Formats: sequence, C-alpha cells, structure tokens
Amino acid sequence: MTRLKNDTLIRALLRQPTEYTPVWLMRQAGRYLPEYNQTRSRAGSFLGLCKNPGYATEVTLQPLARFELDAAILFSDILTIPDAMGLGLYFAEGEGPKFERPLREEWEIRDLAAPDPGVELRYVIDAVGEIRRALAGSVPLIGFAGSPYTLACYMVEGGASDDFRTIKTMLYARPDLLHHILEVNARAVTLCLNAQIEAGAQAVMIFDTWGGSLSHAAYREFSLAYLQRIIAGLKREHAGARVPAIVFTKGCGNWLEDIAAIGCDGVGLDWSVDIGEARARIGNRVALQGNLDPAVLFSPVEVVERETEKILASFGYGGGHVFNLGHGISQFTPPENVKILVDCVHRASPRYHGNNANTRAS
Repeated sequence: MTRLKNDTLIRALLRQPTEYTPVWLMRQAGRYLPEYNQTRSRAGSFLGLCKNPGYATEVTLQPLARFELDAAILFSDILTIPDAMGLGLYFAEGEGPKFERPLREEWEIRDLAAPDPGVELRYVIDAVGEIRRALAGSVPLIGFAGSPYTLACYMVEGGASDDFRTIKTMLYARPDLLHHILEVNARAVTLCLNAQIEAGAQAVMIFDTWGGSLSHAAYREFSLAYLQRIIAGLKREHAGARVPAIVFTKGCGNWLEDIAAIGCDGVGLDWSVDIGEARARIGNRVALQGNLDPAVLFSPVEVVERETEKILASFGYGGGHVFNLGHGISQFTPPENVKILVDCVHRASPRYHGNNANTRAS
C-alpha cells in the first residue's frame, strides 16, 4: 500500500505533534453536494449507493475534490449490519430508515447472529478496498460502524424514535434480552471494523448516536460497556501502522472521563460540550474531535470564521485536536461555507502548533 502523503489526522489522533489541526466532517459526502445527488440519482436509491462499491467510492471522493479535507470517510450506513442480520432495511421517502422485521419476539432475539463481513457485508469491505486504492495515499481513510446500543435502538424500534419507548421498556423489563442483542451487535461491529481495517481503513470510528438518551447508570451498562468490549477487540495495528479508534456519543458531556478510559484514541464531542473544558477534564489521555455546531454553516462568512476560530482557541495549544462538526452536516448547507470552514481551520490553526505550542500557559 502507498505511504500516506498527509498523515496529519493519524498523528493528531495519536497525540503526536502536527503542523496544523486536521479537519474532516461527519457526513461530508452527502446531499448538500449537487454531485452527490447526481450520483445517487444514477444509483437509484440510497441503498443502491451503499451496496455498489463503485458508487460508494465515487461519492466518498467527491468532497475531497472540492475541499482540502485531511481524511476521507467510507460512504456507507451504520444500519448495513442489522440489514445483514436479516431485518430488512429500507428507506421510506421523507421518513428515514426503517426495518421490515424489527426485533419484538424473544425467539427472534435469541436467533440473532453476527453476520460474516466477508460474505453478507462483502460490498462494504470491497468499497473500503476500492476507496483506499483510489485515494492513492493522499489522505487516510476512516472506516466506521454504529455502536451496539444505537443499532439496537433501530432494530427494536423498527426505525427512528422520538421517545425510544419500545427499547427502554425492554431495557428495564427484560434487560436479559437487550443484553443479548448488544452482545451480538458488539461481536458484529468488531468483526466489521476489523474487516474494514484489513481492507485498508487507517482509522475507525464508532457512532453512538443514541447513547445520550440513556440514564446515567443505563449508559454505563448498556452502551459504554459494549463500546469498551469493541475497543478491546479491535486490531490496533495493521501493515506496520497504528490504527486509531474514535468513539462518538452524542450527548456525551456527563461521561467524558468514562469514555476516555475505555482505551480509544479519540473522543468525539457534540456541540453542547466546551472543547476547552473537555480537554481540562480528561487531559492528554485521548485526542478530542469536534465540535462546531453544524448550524453555524448557515451563517455569513465572517460568522463561520469567527465560530471556527473560537473552537481552535478553546482547545488551545498543542496536538491532539481533530476539527469536526458536533454532528453530521445538514443537507441544506451551502457548499461554499464548507470551504470557508476548512480553509479557516488550515489558515488559523498553525499558530497553536509547532514552536507556538511551547509557549502554552500551564
């Protein structure tokens, strides 16, 4: 494999010195880009994009052609894993993802099995290999998966939910059933991420979108414990290079120290957390990723630049920061504002690195 020309993201995640703060965006390949919509139209559907490695490669590379991003992220979906378990993923127009066969009966839950990524998720692994080859060592490729609890939310509810009534009823009334789902999901996610690493992913990220909806005790038992299990089972080195792992729980402010202690290299922050305070709380144990409010990108140029610089200043001097949004980019975002953001990070961040880092106040 070609040696990385730009390894700034990897070094930042490993808390090594960098010349500037690397930047990539959650959902950077998506509906805000007209070229993405054209490719999606050719593919026929969102799942048509995900399940065709050629199309997945095409849309993964599109934002890199427009913006000087420091990483590519595999174009796929967290729900490909439960789809491969036979739950029947489909996307209803204007309604988001749904499952034809949500987990409601005990026998269905007991029969659940982790899919073989080399068979049922072959298209995901093939896409990783194809994207890695197409990148030709320009920037690192990030692989990803959903967290066991977030996947379980969709698998039990049958789709998105406002109150998570069905899964929370299971959590409190039949925790044994939910733990069984989570154990299978943790095994499936570990297998899938390791297969992505073997196929060429140079960093991996776990999206725990709904962990923040849990109570304090329930988060530790039903989300964090399984995140820790995955981290413990990941390949942390491949082809002689370290493979960093990032964990992102939306609404994670209460549990920053706990997440930092599970063995991951980076912790993703949503926009409700002050990144400077987060750094003060967890020190240099992990890198921090984030955490601009995606709504800022609807603002005038000077506001985008001002808010971007605030995040950089709040994190302060030294390495260990990957600039990102606090959640996925909105489909209504003007692409020109994304360029403003990316260029601002590259222009404004060097002052916090190199020799300047030595002047950081203790």
